[in-house]
Amino acid sequence: MTNIDQAELARFEGVAHRWWDSSGDFRPLHDINPARTAFVAERIALRGARIADLGCGGGLLTEAMAGQGADVLGVDAGETAIQVARLHALESGSTARYRQCTFESLLPELAGTFDAVTCMELLEHVPDPAATIVTCAALLRPGGKLIASTINRSPRSYALAVIAAEYVLQLVPRGTHDYQKFIRPHELAAMVRRAGLDVGEVVGMSYSPFTRHCTIGGPPAVNYFLCADKVAT
Repeated sequence: MTNIDQAELARFEGVAHRWWDSSGDFRPLHDINPARTAFVAERIALRGARIADLGCGGGLLTEAMAGQGADVLGVDAGETAIQVARLHALESGSTARYRQCTFESLLPELAGTFDAVTCMELLEHVPDPAATIVTCAALLRPGGKLIASTINRSPRSYALAVIAAEYVLQLVPRGTHDYQKFIRPHELAAMVRRAGLDVGEVVGMSYSPFTRHCTIGGPPAVNYFLCADKVAT
């Protein structure tokens, strides 16, 4: 069994060739990437850190972290997405490495070996987000850190992340998000604690499609980050 929604995978594979088009289907991710990279860098000493970027897509965050000296392995189930990521790394000279596989398949080889795991904008696209969190925890070494981001399930997030983003402003393709898969912060925190991690902080993120500016901080009204630590024993 793999924790993959085949319809979701096919949807993202269909537009994977546009990953590095900053004005295309992934424009919002390009706009928020500097802010989320800075968020990660403020919590993880990136230079020399061994990081797994799960659900890396075309490698936007993966390359950004590698550019700051991290040893990053980007992992995604999408074959086309990984091909695009590898090609872009060759063109840009990035040291980022990539693997097309399920996250669970990494465990026999790489369990307990990463200083940090990033899991961005992924949990709302998998059938069992709690299982993904368990895998993230297993990949971390004692003392390692998980940084995840997802979307709160609330009337405001439905209005902004679905109606406005997909139908009104057409920032992302229609059908990108399923409101029922959005995760409330307390639900994600419970998943993280059950996986044996300590929740450190939950931080909101806001994005203006008009100014293309991203701000991190404040309550987790729509998009948010959760940081957690694997306690050293």
